[in-house]
Parts: sequence; C-alpha cells; structure tokens
Amino acid sequence: MVKSVLMVDDNPRVLHALHDLFMREGDFDVCGEAENGRDAIEKAKQLQPDLIVTDLSMPIMDGLEEARLLKKLMPTLPVIIYTAHSDPIVEKEARYAGASAVVSKSESVAVLIRTARSLFDRIAA
Repeated sequence: MVKSVLMVDDNPRVLHALHDLFMREGDFDVCGEAENGRDAIEKAKQLQPDLIVTDLSMPIMDGLEEARLLKKLMPTLPVIIYTAHSDPIVEKEARYAGASAVVSKSESVAVLIRTARSLFDRIAA
C-alpha cells in the first residue's frame, strides 16, 4: 500500500532531493511540499498525509513547534525530523515535542527511508 508523504524544508534543493528519493520508492507518494512549519500544518490539514518529513531549523515556524502543533491536531500522524543538528539533546527535544523519529542529514538517505517504513510497520502492528 502506497503511503503519502508531506516534505518540509526551507532549502529548495533538499526538498527536491527528498521528493525524488521518496518517489523512486514504490511504497511512497509525495503528496505535497512546504517551506516552513506553518505552511506544513496548513498543507497537512488539507492533504491528510500518512507521514511528514520535516527539517528542524526553518524560518517562520521550526520543526519542533510544527511537531507540537501537529501532535495536538493530528495525534496519530507520524513526524520524522530530518536535521543537520543531530545530538542527544535535539533528539530528546524533538521526541518531547511529538516527533516519532529523528534522522540526521549526515546519515545515508537509506536510513531515512528505513525509518519511515519502520514507523508504518509499528502503526500496522
């Protein structure tokens, strides 16, 4: 079953790369893109994605605040924070905010895909 993904990042190159990465996988469909957390929340309400992959540091609204608000609005929606700021403190803050997982941008993109699939496996179980 194909899962819809909303991509969120203020860097257009990262958005494009993530879009291409997920579209190459047969079990994902990118349903939309956003450039900040506020835009992501509006698009999530409209598009009802199965997953959100979001950056941490963005203008207007960062990924932590986005995750907090999404947890209230759409509590079962998994959110992966995909960030260049990877350390235990950031991961703890992200999980406290409601993120389902944190993946470092320094990791292989295969880790991001594997994390997304494992979230769906946990939901299905």
